[in-house]
Amino acid sequence: MKTAIIYSSETGFTKKYALWLEEKLGSDAKAYSLKEAKKVNFDDCDALVYGGWVCAAQINGAKWFKEKMPSWAASGKKLALWATGGSPMESPDIPKALDVMLTEDEKKIAKVFYCPGGFNYENMKPMYRLMMKMFVKMLSNKKDLREIDKEAVKMMSHSYDIADQKYLDPIVEYLKG
Repeated sequence: MKTAIIYSSETGFTKKYALWLEEKLGSDAKAYSLKEAKKVNFDDCDALVYGGWVCAAQINGAKWFKEKMPSWAASGKKLALWATGGSPMESPDIPKALDVMLTEDEKKIAKVFYCPGGFNYENMKPMYRLMMKMFVKMLSNKKDLREIDKEAVKMMSHSYDIADQKYLDPIVEYLKG
């Protein structure tokens, strides 16, 4: 199955997952940055996958991919998206976030997945670094903080990497199934 893997990566985690996915899928898969993908014709692909980092419960850069999904689905292509974020897979917020990333119509033609990445403050643009630091401070000052929020504050106070190839297994199974 010829598969195009398209990604938008801010700090490197989503790119890492895209390259791992390319490796897992083998010689018929190719990873493209979103900028590269906008210049490619994907008519000969059987499947297309888009990955981007999470910002405000949306997948960064997915608008371009989502606009093309109806025509790709009409031509029989298998479609999937994945979101890379700093929350661990066990976070109870992940299923809720995934549920709102696609509209009901989009859910009929594509599936969405989550791959935990981490935080790399050194590679963040200054605006995002400031936003994250403000969010961490706001969260840490919150009264009656849930245990999961306390753990999030501890994690997001510094750079960390929880990416693992095993999180791609559901995507691979979906594409091959």
